[in-house]
Amino acid sequence: MSYYLHEEDIPDRGPIYVRENGQLYQLNQNSGRGNNHAPNPGPSRLFSKGFSVELCVNRGNDNGRTDHFIFTYTKEGNLRYSAKSLFNLVLSYIADNINHVDSLTGFPEQIAEKLFYAADARQKFSEPKTGLCALQKFTDVYGSLVLRTLCLKKSYLVISEKLEEIKSFQDLVCLDLSCCKLGDDHDLLQHITNATLSSLVRLLLKDNCLSDAGLRKMTAPVRIMKRGVENLTVLDLSYNPGITSMGIRYLLSFKKLNYLDLSGTGLKCTKTTICQIQSQIGLVRSEEPLKEFDHNNCKTEGWAEQTILQWQHTILESIKTKEKLKSRTATHRFYGKRYKKEESFEFLDEKESETSEKLQFYKRNPDISNISVLQEKTEMNEELQNKDKVTLEQNEQTFQSKHFTFSMADWDLLNSY
Repeated sequence: MSYYLHEEDIPDRGPIYVRENGQLYQLNQNSGRGNNHAPNPGPSRLFSKGFSVELCVNRGNDNGRTDHFIFTYTKEGNLRYSAKSLFNLVLSYIADNINHVDSLTGFPEQIAEKLFYAADARQKFSEPKTGLCALQKFTDVYGSLVLRTLCLKKSYLVISEKLEEIKSFQDLVCLDLSCCKLGDDHDLLQHITNATLSSLVRLLLKDNCLSDAGLRKMTAPVRIMKRGVENLTVLDLSYNPGITSMGIRYLLSFKKLNYLDLSGTGLKCTKTTICQIQSQIGLVRSEEPLKEFDHNNCKTEGWAEQTILQWQHTILESIKTKEKLKSRTATHRFYGKRYKKEESFEFLDEKESETSEKLQFYKRNPDISNISVLQEKTEMNEELQNKDKVTLEQNEQTFQSKHFTFSMADWDLLNSY
């Protein structure tokens, strides 16, 4: 759009003033009115006769980009714009083309954090083909800064859809996989036992259909090759009925274990079970629920926190059709086509977890007084005297032979790594 300024085309509308650099100039001195309001009269013409003004929008050389400018309004309601800094322009360009970046080695953490958020705002990590590659460029260099703790409680759909992306977080300190029904042979459990997650300190595997075979696979690298999740201090194995007293011996490889939850497993809360765990692992049963197993305190923390939320949001959007079907079944239940017992079936696990007896253990503080230690030893000796000593010695011998000698299944598992 072009517009040419000519003096003969301007109608006579009185004197026109222009303020420039704090000075007031009159444009049309030839008008009939006086110029008393112009203390410093300027030239009669601001632009030359051949001057033209052209408004250019969406030229081809800038691809129609309008985010290079920041538009603001003044108090008077005037629209003003200012150009963005060169740093922000370059940051936006790299975020748009993060898939073509070879490596981020050498980038300062402050710049890498802004670049990660810029790429996340553009949903570069949610793209099906290039999202994993873009995410690995950050996790390979910055590790725990990208993600330190990961909470995937009841997020089995996210695990199935984004399994490879989850595996790229190799510097996790806390991992919550509660209520995901993974089983003993899931790929994610095999990844947890890998040496890349040696920094893992807290692992929550509540209600995952685990058994003694799953514990054997999970502890095989630590027991045989002395690597893997050997730095665990908190382990939650509650509500896995397949775990029995035979699987407890595999936990001896966790030398730094301070907290253990075995509520709702195949172990019963008896004196023999408590004495077995105390004598073998060195943990004491807690009379009150431990705050270390409060799943409400476990949250996702790191740069990728919003990325995990995006994954969960997209998966929830994809299953809206299933929710509509559930609403239809709810109407059928209202008219009596389904029994009311099915309605409360989904909440049985939560009620059982609240009413079941807690079987949580912790390592006692070494600063405890000697009197209490002697009392515990005397109580344990009295209990052992009431039982058959011969059978206890035989059980200890069989336990030591099984623990210190590797079975064929252990060697087969070792060869698989």
